[in-house]
Amino acid sequence: MKSGVKKIVMTALFAALACAATMAIRIPTPGTGGYIHPGDAIVILSGIILGPACGFLAGGVGSALADLLGGYFFYVPITLVIKGLIAFLSAVLYRKVNARGKHRCLGVILGGIADILLVAGGYFLCESFLYGAAGALASVPANLIQGGSGLVLSLVLYPVLTAVPDVRKMLAAS
Repeated sequence: MKSGVKKIVMTALFAALACAATMAIRIPTPGTGGYIHPGDAIVILSGIILGPACGFLAGGVGSALADLLGGYFFYVPITLVIKGLIAFLSAVLYRKVNARGKHRCLGVILGGIADILLVAGGYFLCESFLYGAAGALASVPANLIQGGSGLVLSLVLYPVLTAVPDVRKMLAAS
């Protein structure tokens, strides 16, 4: 399979994985109407494995699709941007750290930190316009937990995914 086609297929696969991981396990957060899910780990890893542009598409579209299918229609564009930026920053940070040596886990951790900051901060900013600062503040603790769990789960899944030869080749090519 040609490299360009493989990249498109992998981007679509990671979008589907992000959507499925977001929808498969949903832990409701009291008082906010939202939920905690493992999808952020796939968003982080999509950026790391696919690179900034394809990672943005996979993480953003997959997560936004989960909002669309889950009935969170208003959040679709917000999620597209926030999760896309998480994947984008995860890719950039991973590549920057690895350019200096073999600090792959540190690169994944930095992607997870970007996730924590962008999920908590990004949704707080958007929800401030919708619900006011006090209403938006109610979702911050759950978003911090979601981001933290995304970091931990991405660290667990990273060695599993990099054991796949095609994934390893994509990382080596970037």
